[in-house]
Order: sequence, then C-alpha cells, then structure tokens
Amino acid sequence: MKAPVAPFIPLLALLGGSSALALGPWLVRLADVGPLVSAFWRLSLAVPMLALLALAVGQSLRAPPRRAFLVIMLAAAFFAADLAFWHMGIHLTKLGNATLFGNFGSFAFAIYGLWLARKLPTAGQVAALLLAALGTVLLLSGSMEVSAANLRGDLLTLLAGLLYAGYLIGVDRARASIEPVTLLFWATLWGAIFLAPVTLLSPDPVFSGEWSALIALAFSSQLVGQGLLVYAIGRLPPLVVGLGLLTQPAISGLIGWWAYGEVFTLIDWTGAVAVAAALVLVRLRPRPRIATMVP
Repeated sequence: MKAPVAPFIPLLALLGGSSALALGPWLVRLADVGPLVSAFWRLSLAVPMLALLALAVGQSLRAPPRRAFLVIMLAAAFFAADLAFWHMGIHLTKLGNATLFGNFGSFAFAIYGLWLARKLPTAGQVAALLLAALGTVLLLSGSMEVSAANLRGDLLTLLAGLLYAGYLIGVDRARASIEPVTLLFWATLWGAIFLAPVTLLSPDPVFSGEWSALIALAFSSQLVGQGLLVYAIGRLPPLVVGLGLLTQPAISGLIGWWAYGEVFTLIDWTGAVAVAAALVLVRLRPRPRIATMVP
C-alpha cells in the first residue's frame, strides 16, 4: 500500500472529475454522429489513451484476478447501457436536465454509502442529503414542464442514472484491490465491446467526418473525468463521492447558458449553492479500507 495523501487531494480529484464529466453533454451535441455512435467512440478512443496513461504512471495492464475481473465486466455492462440511454436522452432534453437525471445514480450511490456503513447517519449526513435533495429539486424546477420532447429525454436520462448507480457500486467494490487506471482501462475496453454490436445496428453512420468533438469527449469525459472519479472512489466514502458528483448539473447548466442560451436562473443558483453546502457538511475523513488497498 502506498503512502496516504493529503485529504484534500481526493476531494480536488472528485471535483475536477465532476467538472470534466459535466462537459460531456455539450460535446455529445457537438459530435456529428448519432448518440449511440458517440457513446461507442467515447470509450473506444479512450482505450489507447488509458493504456498510455497506465504505462506513464507504472500501473499494470494485466487482467485482474478472476473475481475482480467479473466485477469490472459487470460494472462495464452497466456503464455501457448508461451511456447508450444517456447519449440518446441528451439530444431530447436540456443540458442541465440530462446531467442531473444522468447523475441520479450519484444520489443513489450516496445512499449506498450510508447502507455500507451499517449504522445510522449522523445529523450532518442527514442534513447533507436533505440539502442535496433540495438543490436537486431547485435545479430541476425551471425545466419540469409538460413537454413531450423533454419528457422523453428526461425518462431516458433517468434510466441512465439508475444504470450509473450500478456502475459506481461496481467500481467501488473493485477499487478495494485494483489500481485506478488498471480498473478504468478494463472497464472502458469492455464497455466499448458491449456497445459495438448496438453501434453497428444503429442507422447512424459509424465514422465521423469531424473527429475533434469525439476525441475531446473521450479525453475529457473518460480519461480525465472518469479517471479522477475512479481515483477518488478509492479514497473517499461513497456519500462524499455521490454528493460531489451532484455538482455536475450546475456546471452543465452554466455550459448550456453559455453555449446555447439556456436560462440559468436565481433558483438554479440557489440549487447549486445547496448542493455545494451539502458537500461541505459531509465528513471528509477517509473510510477504512482493507490492507490490500492500492491508491
């Protein structure tokens, strides 16, 4: 086990990863391919990037032990399905909505963290969850309107969020014994394999005429965003990770305001502040890990 790091490093990694992931919906919209195709290329293009990163930081690309490998494959299946539904939903709803519903699993992951602790939550943890729920409702309030187009996209991204929870739990289990880049490399590779047949059956062209948005998506969302997230999951309790990921809707909403003129109101700002306050309330001390853990 390597030497411990300062407590603020994993938190900064979490917030940095959340910020990078928030760029995802914008880049998906910029890509000149269909939603399923962009999901496939996000993973496929990131595989060689992650291989190079593993070599650079000295982490092995050798397949993990069988039990951990099966957990990673299951997490990859959840993630591939999450991306497929989320990318389809992004084109049918607002950017803030897509990120918020797509990260419904983040809130579920926070609840999973309380269940994992096998004890009643503290007053601070309850307050943090309530603040996060309030912030979530406020961030949603401006776009919860009866619209067939929005409703379809919201439902697709909500389903994606439920699948994302399965992915996060799988990563949390595997991170107890697998190094972060190794884990993400194999999860990304298998996610691309799972998405390949769906992509080939899609009516959209498989190859892009302009690759810059897809390369940026693979780099920012998969290499940087998921890379920092997987690292943070090995260092922070699920409650902190789940609430930290809920900063994405606010960031994505600001991108929507800047790039597409989508309104970011005072209520949205209030919701964003509530989520930030929830993160501050959470206790940040690392959770106990087994002796075989690697950072």
